[in-house]
Amino acid sequence: MRVVRIVLLLALSVNASNPAAAGEIKVAVASNFLNTMNELVRHYQAGSGNKIVIISGSSGKHYAQIRHGAPYDLFFSANKAWPELLEQQAVAVANSRFTYGLGQLVLWSPSLPEVNASTLSQQQILRLAIANPRLAPYGRAAQEFLTAIGQWQNPEQKLVMGENIGQTLQFVATGNAELGLIAASQLFDLPAGASWSVPSEYHAPIKQQAVILRDSVEAREFMAFVRSSEGLAIIQRHGYTTP
Repeated sequence: MRVVRIVLLLALSVNASNPAAAGEIKVAVASNFLNTMNELVRHYQAGSGNKIVIISGSSGKHYAQIRHGAPYDLFFSANKAWPELLEQQAVAVANSRFTYGLGQLVLWSPSLPEVNASTLSQQQILRLAIANPRLAPYGRAAQEFLTAIGQWQNPEQKLVMGENIGQTLQFVATGNAELGLIAASQLFDLPAGASWSVPSEYHAPIKQQAVILRDSVEAREFMAFVRSSEGLAIIQRHGYTTP
């Protein structure tokens, strides 16, 4: 019996140290960061045997899913509020939270020759797409901007709200809204159109933070890659300012 136990322990030891036994990491990602995350994962997986599964959606919805036990390993939010709450609620790994980028809100139209703040007061602009302020940090920034310029409760303008910033972009791209307030990172995938960067003084900083939810060697390795010079260069290429 003792011999059997020794054999089993040796087998477990060999399997645990086998580099071919790649880990899988589930990453909840804010919609505005999806394309950037896809590139980060491509570069990371080229030199790692670990598999990354990306789940994209609004930060608020991800937060709710995590609080209800969703089996995510990492959370890349579009703000700092949700990761901060998870840390306070002892759902996230202590001291794992960090800022991976500062987002930029832009006004975009696929058909107008030029856009700026005054465009929103023009009578022919009836539908403006924004992300839901209750779920998406970019939606909150859009609400703050529209409030600051006196357009939040404009009765002549119909707001079309997307659940997340990805859906918001789709509303504009498909003609369901004349223009939209989207993330600057999304402009990299748009073939044409006019855009205007919303000045930062019109809304609170869009400080995007990430946090580890389930601690593992694989999770920490991927976070280290994101924070490396290679990872930060990818984030910067997609229109974010890095710390």
